[in-house]
Amino acid sequence: MPRADVGGVNLFFEEAGRGTPLVFVHEFAGDRQSWRPQVAFFSRRYRTITYDARGYPPSDVPEDVRAYSQEQAVADLRGLLDHLGIARAHVCGLSMGGYAALHFGLSFPERALSIVVAGAGYGSDDAAKHRADCEVVARRFETEGMAVTGDAYSRGPTRVQFMEKDPVGWREFHDRLAAGSATGHALTLRGVQMARPSIYDLGARMERLAVPTLIVTGDEDEPCLEPALYMKRKISTSGLVVLPKSGHTINLEEPEAFNRAVLDFLTAVEAGRWTSRHPDSISGSAILPRAPR
Repeated sequence: MPRADVGGVNLFFEEAGRGTPLVFVHEFAGDRQSWRPQVAFFSRRYRTITYDARGYPPSDVPEDVRAYSQEQAVADLRGLLDHLGIARAHVCGLSMGGYAALHFGLSFPERALSIVVAGAGYGSDDAAKHRADCEVVARRFETEGMAVTGDAYSRGPTRVQFMEKDPVGWREFHDRLAAGSATGHALTLRGVQMARPSIYDLGARMERLAVPTLIVTGDEDEPCLEPALYMKRKISTSGLVVLPKSGHTINLEEPEAFNRAVLDFLTAVEAGRWTSRHPDSISGSAILPRAPR
């Protein structure tokens, strides 16, 4: 198994295809295999890279909560690129992985050709409730195990859309989650999810972000809708895609639409056609242009 040693923690990764590097960063309820529809599509054009985050076997599962944080998730991504000798890459993340992609662009813009921030923002609207909910779920992982807690988690209000549209795909997603590490998931909740900043806390930093950015969300992923709009307004180099009748697991729920949106974005970036928002599009009037300069 190919592994990258990042600060003494081994991360399992896989590669497919040739060309410009494109790294996929998985969500809390997923793993590297959650990106199979994307790898099958993008490996025809890109050097695709997927990996299991710390806490997700076969990557190592540190048993100290201090080994888990938003900053560490970004350091792991950077460490993987360093291990592979990659100076710059496109980075695409979903949910927890979307946070990692966003923070990677904010912290290491010189390493990011572009970033895709999909399904990110959960917990931003009510941080206190989010932290309390995370602790409840973490305890359930520890006391009830992956099978019971993972089953409930995979049937949440932003997952039922996937279950209804694609019951076979949803079952694969469900079974992979149930096979994960209860310790890894509990510590990831406490170290990463509970402690990370709200999307709304990142406004000033996002206003300075010049990396081409695509924001993607499902229109029924309620906790991520307002954060997506906020990111769109703050990041001048961003575009927003909203997939209709879709929940949280959008790369699996609507793989064709997701892949097309990301491919169009990457194509525009590489052609030099993904530019900053025109200042006259923020004139304050829906009808009249700004006064001539």
